[in-house]
Amino acid sequence: MTHELKKIIEAHIDADAQGVKTVLATVVALKGSSYRRPGVSMLIREDGKMIGAVSGGCVEKEVFRQSDSVFKTDIAKVMTYDGRYRLGCEGILYILIEPFRPSGELITGFFQTLKKRKTFKMVSYFMEKDVESAALGSVFQLGETFLPLRPNLNQDKGMQVFEQKMAPCFKLLIIGAEHDAVQLCSYATLTGWEVTILASPSEEKSLKDFPGAQELLIMEPGALSDHAIDDKTAIVVMTHSFVKDLTYLLALKTTRPIYLGLLGPAGRREKILGELMERVPEIDENFLENIHGPTGLDIGAETAQEIAIAILAEILSVVRGKKPISLKNKEGSIHS
Repeated sequence: MTHELKKIIEAHIDADAQGVKTVLATVVALKGSSYRRPGVSMLIREDGKMIGAVSGGCVEKEVFRQSDSVFKTDIAKVMTYDGRYRLGCEGILYILIEPFRPSGELITGFFQTLKKRKTFKMVSYFMEKDVESAALGSVFQLGETFLPLRPNLNQDKGMQVFEQKMAPCFKLLIIGAEHDAVQLCSYATLTGWEVTILASPSEEKSLKDFPGAQELLIMEPGALSDHAIDDKTAIVVMTHSFVKDLTYLLALKTTRPIYLGLLGPAGRREKILGELMERVPEIDENFLENIHGPTGLDIGAETAQEIAIAILAEILSVVRGKKPISLKNKEGSIHS
């Protein structure tokens, strides 16, 4: 949910520049089931615009209505939303609605933390009932520094505490610059991932060729090892060139991304893996076992857009540790 919080803070910065007040709504507790889980937030502007969502769209109107008093009094509140009689979720949501006035120190620290790909915490103080209080509210923990989301937050030890650890934004490195790479970039961006495109100098590409991408790296495979790849990074190699794919995989051999996909049929994969082991006999078996080739789930994908969906679905299943099944065949709740 870090990427959603990033969009919220960016939206607040825009609103603040226009002189428009903002309020933050966060689901801090849940009894039963709901469309989204605790931790999800949305931003409400005083002019009526909303950024993000705390449900599938059914709760937001009530959150907006309840936010009116927060804009007027500058006092945070908790609202309860009982979906058992109005929704199909059969749950009770506890939503903290608070004035959102982060300091410059918080905003700067937040974006520095994201850039360094460090984890941080968001701690919310609340009560499981409809209540207004200056003691309700949230704090960011950036390293050893605690920064409230508004200057007048008076913390009360008697409050309940909801704490969420926020991981770095999920990153997708796409190696390749053909049409299908553009589609994968587009869909991954919609998912909220930070997308980096890597292309060779001979392809003569620019960042504007990949809508939504955060950066475009123009480099030869030998320089790839200098680029940060961590356990919140997925990589898909899709150059459509046997030699280029092999060369990039050789450059990646010491990295440990959470997912490594290789476009192309199984026969092509076996030839590439054979070449890898021939050139680097001591190559780590864990690296080879982490190569998902052909990349993607078997959903009958044919077009570039459908292939992108299949690839994203497999990445999610690997990252979340889930074996893909139809939800109608799953016993118990949707969310663990």
